[in-house]
Amino acid sequence: MAHTTSPVLSTRALNRATLARQLLLRRTPMSAEHAVGHLVGLQAQNTRPPYYALAARLDGFRPEELSGLMESRAVARIVTVRSTIHTHTADDVLRLRPLVQPARDREVKLFRSGLTGVDLERLAALTRSLVEERPRTPKEIRDALLERWPHSDPLALTVAARCLLPLVQVTPRGLWDRSGQVVLTTAEAWLGREAEPPATADATVLRYLAAFGPASVKDMQTWSGLTRLREAFERLRPRLLTFRDESGTELFDLPDAPRPDPDTPAPPRFLPEFDNLLLSHADRTRVVPAQYKDRTWKGNQAYRTFLVDGFLAGVWRLEETKGGAAVLTVQPFGPLTREQRAAVAEEAGRMPVTPTATQAHDVRFGTFAP
Repeated sequence: MAHTTSPVLSTRALNRATLARQLLLRRTPMSAEHAVGHLVGLQAQNTRPPYYALAARLDGFRPEELSGLMESRAVARIVTVRSTIHTHTADDVLRLRPLVQPARDREVKLFRSGLTGVDLERLAALTRSLVEERPRTPKEIRDALLERWPHSDPLALTVAARCLLPLVQVTPRGLWDRSGQVVLTTAEAWLGREAEPPATADATVLRYLAAFGPASVKDMQTWSGLTRLREAFERLRPRLLTFRDESGTELFDLPDAPRPDPDTPAPPRFLPEFDNLLLSHADRTRVVPAQYKDRTWKGNQAYRTFLVDGFLAGVWRLEETKGGAAVLTVQPFGPLTREQRAAVAEEAGRMPVTPTATQAHDVRFGTFAP
């Protein structure tokens, strides 16, 4: 329970603090590699989101910078928090992935009915030998495992391999100017160095607060997929400040972290689908107004989003037309003032489009999502 003497932070105060940590109040000249580390990874379920995420946050960002980091293996794509693919720095691939292993172990248990008779240690060893001999597609891995355990569920075997081993997606998958099918090898083989001791829970709490705070214990558990993090927060309590949100939930924060005035201007920002800004708190009202909480996806379709005054305000899509042109369509959820509409259009014009587009893209307001 929150201490009743802790100061209360309004929703707008939390919004501005989180935007500042997320580099979304003003673009920063930070390098792409530094930003990926500061943000503790970028959601990368699809190939384009990391590029859009950095374009919204970094001054002068060029997609080729991130592609270069991927090709040089300074960053890599791997399943980590929330069991989803993230782009992480090489250090985080080797240290953060082991920290979240308990969540991956729980995931394997969800598929235990399809793994009857499967020796998981042997499965991990067989998979490692396959992908370290040469990178393999998920189908190649699945087929090899089915040869050994023909009566097992193919999906369960695939999930087990992905969860038991730190498998990275090798390039060209995820590059800006070209991509390819998912092909996997171990983090150690791809990065050319052994796995390091896992990051500690305490150190990761501090990094999470630097990127997403002020936040509650439940917020960080939502972001990480880990449980029982209360002990880490309690160990760190003497080094942290505590606040309450408007519902009374206790929030922790770093003493020297930015907490801007709630009236600090927040320019429009265009974000990719599943941006971590929208997914990394148990209570998302600091960014997502209650009336819009179910508007960013429909079924399996996730929409790219944009912010106005720091809050979710609509969705956008990008289509390439014949002749090498591209059209970015903006769909606001509610009315915009003339000034807001102009600012949204200006920001939309700054977004990188597709590598094959040969002309400046058009920005249009329209409706395409329910």
